Parts: sequence; structure tokens; C-alpha cells
Amino acid sequence: QVQLVESGGGLVQPGGSLRLSCAASGFVFSIYDMGWYRQAPGKQRELVAHINRYGTTNYPDSVRGRFQISRDNAKNTVYLQMNSLNSEDTAVYYCARVGSLTSWGQGTQVTVSS
Repeated sequence: QVQLVESGGGLVQPGGSLRLSCAASGFVFSIYDMGWYRQAPGKQRELVAHINRYGTTNYPDSVRGRFQISRDNAKNTVYLQMNSLNSEDTAVYYCARVGSLTSWGQGTQVTVSS
């Protein structure tokens, strides 16, 4: 059974940083692409970072240069380092195993506010 458990969300001031973690289990982590998505109230879920099985990363323009995705295959964990956060980054952040059938974590709330 695929399980993805996110942690690390919370309240942060504008300009601050957070590091999200996603612990994966129930599948061979190292052979899957992984992604971080977010969904703000009233908006569609959007991709914010993608990392393939080889470690190649991809980001949308909205977060490129501020967010960094990484993975530790020995720990079955994928991370999202978020810097220079602003109010538009406020959302529920989801970890995903990307594939023909995407699996999702339960999400972790990130709120950027003074």
C-alpha cells in the first residue's frame, strides 16, 4: 500500500523559509518520479517541483530560484526547500508519486503571513 506522509508545514513570515518532507513507503521509492504540488483556496492544484528517478529537477516559473526539490533514496524521502516565501505561496502542499496512476499524500498547510 502506497503511503506518502508530508510534514514541515506551518506559519511563516513573508521572506521566510520552510522545508517540507515526505516520507514514502509501500513501493520502490528509487524508481519513481516524485513531485510536490500545492492547492490554494479556490484554485486548482498545481505542480511546484518535480524530480525524476535520476535526480533531474523541474520547476514552474512561479517558484524557480526559490524552491528546491531533493530526494534521499536511502531514506525514502523527498524534500521541498522553500525560500523567499510570499503570501501567494500560501496553500496546502501535497507530495505525489508521479506515474500512470499518481498517488497523493494527505497534504500539509503552509501559511505565509505577517
